[in-house]
Amino acid sequence: MSKIIAVLSTGAIGSCVGADLTRAGHDVVLIDQWPAHVEAMKSLGLHITIQGEEAQIPVRALHLGELDPYRDLFEIVFLTAKSYDTVWIVHYIKPHLKPDGVLVSIQNSLNDEWIAPIIGYQRDVASAIELSAEMYEPGRIKRNTDHSRTWFALGELHGRFTSRLEEIAQILGAVGQTQLTSNIWGAKWTKLTVNSMTQGISGILGMLEWEMVQDPKILEFCVKLGKECLEVGSALGYKVEPIFGLKPEDFVGSSDDVLKNHLTTLLSHVGKSARNSTLQDLMKGRQSEIDFMNGLVVKKGEKAKITTPCNAAVLRLGKQVEDRTLKPDRSNFTSLERLIA
Repeated sequence: MSKIIAVLSTGAIGSCVGADLTRAGHDVVLIDQWPAHVEAMKSLGLHITIQGEEAQIPVRALHLGELDPYRDLFEIVFLTAKSYDTVWIVHYIKPHLKPDGVLVSIQNSLNDEWIAPIIGYQRDVASAIELSAEMYEPGRIKRNTDHSRTWFALGELHGRFTSRLEEIAQILGAVGQTQLTSNIWGAKWTKLTVNSMTQGISGILGMLEWEMVQDPKILEFCVKLGKECLEVGSALGYKVEPIFGLKPEDFVGSSDDVLKNHLTTLLSHVGKSARNSTLQDLMKGRQSEIDFMNGLVVKKGEKAKITTPCNAAVLRLGKQVEDRTLKPDRSNFTSLERLIA
């Protein structure tokens, strides 16, 4: 018997997940707070482009306000919201999650730290993901990572392997490659490290990640961001975990080598023309997740009594771009250098 599934907050990432689960025959509904996007999904479905190939996929979609607390009870909720929306939207969906249901966070950052206290640790499954996609119009998605280059690490917060974890991995196998881990917190910290190296600085400079790493000075700065994050994680007890399908032997070498390996692997998967989520948000004049990436590194660093000047500089300028007192531009790199000098 198939599970009753919801994909909650279906932006670019959630739309890809929802479309693939629908095509695989799962009983799934896509729920979002952008009215125009929901109406587009209802009337036309999702138009998804992957590497030049196009597909129009009919999906079942609901506005947030259309949920019925007495009828809409889900066994699995895949949460694909932005980190800044996590707390309120988890409170919102909690009455719609069956008592033995599970919420799977498919998000950046360490959202499970604030999801679990709301719904209970026993109902929260965490993931670290590689799925790159973009959305600029309602119902239309550009997916940068195809199914062979989309990757999910899934883990219980307590680190044990369970039958439900295997079931969730099987379901998400319709979207990309899956891997179970007993060290999901380490995997998520490793993903946070990669995000801290690329997301915020891309938005500040208005540059694609591929463009940034062609500049030796910018690449060196990206590595410094990652090293700060690794140092903080080590102090707090996080054990680095291979992600993006890399193997333990890929971790041989200096921290610089490991960080560059993860970065180049990510960029080889998403492609040269991909815009990351922070660059997309800042281009649209929207709030970004920089507080939950570089900002979280700074916050955790303060807890560990470790200074993180590079991440602090990215956070500071990123917030200026967010509030539109600074425009994204390659020349902002000089300001970053000045801040950490």
